[in-house]
Amino acid sequence: MTEVRWLDDREERAWRSLMAMQEGLAEFIDRRLRHRCGLSQGDYQVLAHLSEAADPLRAFELGRLLRWEKSRLSQHLTRMEKRGLVRREQCDTDQRGSVIAITAKGIELIEAAAPQHVADIREVVVDHLTPAELEALTAISDKVRERLAAQEPQR
Repeated sequence: MTEVRWLDDREERAWRSLMAMQEGLAEFIDRRLRHRCGLSQGDYQVLAHLSEAADPLRAFELGRLLRWEKSRLSQHLTRMEKRGLVRREQCDTDQRGSVIAITAKGIELIEAAAPQHVADIREVVVDHLTPAELEALTAISDKVRERLAAQEPQR
């Protein structure tokens, strides 16, 4: 067994700061979306992907974009379907599968929510970073995501 490489003070501060930022940002965004639009962050993500797609998406494609497990996606879509935000339709190319389509109500909500969501992101992140800091944030995020992807088992 190898010896544990504990975090030094600088590394621990960076890690804890990242975790606090991530949790605080997610809480802020979710609270704003719920209060202003009646959408959760998950609802917003689903509607954003569906509204940006040229055609309805297969459930597995949507799950891949969201990085959600199949059961989480299915349960979430069921709740959204009951609220009239999305609908499941038979897939033309695979009778065993379905596609997820955004409804008129879903389009109305995402179109109302998107400008406010962008304003919130600007308010707490984008407008308070220099161009160099934005580039660094992007580079760091991409580097960590690449490392995470390399750690995942092949699906």
